[in-house]
Amino acid sequence: MAIRIFAVLLSAFALISFSHAQGDVQERADWARFFNDFQAKGTIVVLDERPAAPALTVFDRARSEKRYSPASTFKIPHTLFALDAGAVRDEFQVFRWDGIERSFAAHNQDQDLRSAMRNSAVWVYELFAEEIGESRARRYLGQIGYGNARPSTKEGNYWIDGELAISAQEQVAFLRKLYRNEQPFQVEHQRLVKDLMIVEAGRNWILRAKTGWEGRIGWWVGWVEWPGGPVFFALNIDTPNRMDDLYKREAIGRSILRSIEALPPEPASSPGAGR
Repeated sequence: MAIRIFAVLLSAFALISFSHAQGDVQERADWARFFNDFQAKGTIVVLDERPAAPALTVFDRARSEKRYSPASTFKIPHTLFALDAGAVRDEFQVFRWDGIERSFAAHNQDQDLRSAMRNSAVWVYELFAEEIGESRARRYLGQIGYGNARPSTKEGNYWIDGELAISAQEQVAFLRKLYRNEQPFQVEHQRLVKDLMIVEAGRNWILRAKTGWEGRIGWWVGWVEWPGGPVFFALNIDTPNRMDDLYKREAIGRSILRSIEALPPEPASSPGAGR
């Protein structure tokens, strides 16, 4: 009980400090058009730390403060826990596929940390959770002030089917500390996790991100690094059409990030492309 109270207080303090440090929150009602374009309901939090326009911007502020299951976005802190607990040595350790056929083909093969993150191989992280245990997971969650810090579940995985929940604003606060190597873990572990998160890069920018989905809610969280500073983001949407809605996470997020020049413009299609 004491650990839970401490975790709640730490999370609340971190979020208040985070919001205070950024000044007033700017609400962007006009961003509704990006969600409407895809017939989606959701929220996005963007923290732009480029010197020209440092700002904390939100669409649907009330929803941005509501906690949901983190689903596979939890692989970011979970990897930190696994490295610290010795459940995995490094990015080269291979986890042999158990031969159980799962619904995603990319899961049905041997994995290492990089492929497990890229493919969202849940079974690898189930191994980590078993090795870490609920008591130590609760302690880790409290240390980083992650959402409600509750690694409990009646069945399934606590980060998908259980009590663990986090808001979009809290996701950004967590990511900001990871970017700065300010999480309570070895710096080399934080740097490794950030390397595993790389999705795309250009000449002068890097996109580090992770998707997540628990059936009803889809996530896309991360940041874009520029020479002038990072732009953090956390988006979640309802997914009433389940897998058919999953593409909307990145599509909406990328559209909004492009609109504030946090991602380069989408390349123009060449003549005859797609025929």
